[in-house]
Amino acid sequence: MSRSNARKNILNAVRHSLGVTDTDTVREKTVAKRLKAHKPNLVPEIAKVSGKKAVALISEKLEGQGATVSHVDKPDQIPERIAEYLRENNLPAEFRTGDDSMLSQIPWSKASSLTRHTGRGQGDDAVTISRADTAAAETGTLFLTSGADNPTTLNFLPDTHIVVIRAKDIRGSYEDAWNILRKAYKKQGLPRTVNLVSGPSRTADIEQIIVMGAHGPRRLHVIIVG
Repeated sequence: MSRSNARKNILNAVRHSLGVTDTDTVREKTVAKRLKAHKPNLVPEIAKVSGKKAVALISEKLEGQGATVSHVDKPDQIPERIAEYLRENNLPAEFRTGDDSMLSQIPWSKASSLTRHTGRGQGDDAVTISRADTAAAETGTLFLTSGADNPTTLNFLPDTHIVVIRAKDIRGSYEDAWNILRKAYKKQGLPRTVNLVSGPSRTADIEQIIVMGAHGPRRLHVIIVG
């Protein structure tokens, strides 16, 4: 039996056990209604923040998970902040980004020492920069969508990952953050992947010893704009 036939037989058996038929319009309408409504789960009190309180909370959560955070008032201050961060950590003054419109409009020439490359992440990239569409302050979680603007490879291949997010895009809860994405991608639909990042990569699988960078970047630096 081929894999496709085996899969079909398994799914048919599941449908039969559930009493599902090809004309189960009631079930289809129920699912469609639920997807459209986006009924929120219980939102914890800590997540009921916005504005400056949301920025303060996400900064606290990110730093508590091993990330570093800096703040700038305007996008044109980002180049010098990045150049400073790279010098402080003895890192090369070059990085890679995708085609994100916000990152592309930044006047990188303000920091003449920096060299910007574009495209998907490469295995030898030491530093990459992405932009987060939104974030949930309750756990310090960044929402990074896949695509040419911010390729997923930028999130996982480098040793150092820098993420830029606008303060106005930070929300208190996961529910509000997902609503931001649904609104932004309403016409074309959500991208294939949404990566939720809450700090640098770490594991304690081996002898309960914390090891940084096991499955991704050892460093995560977040720049909040505005």
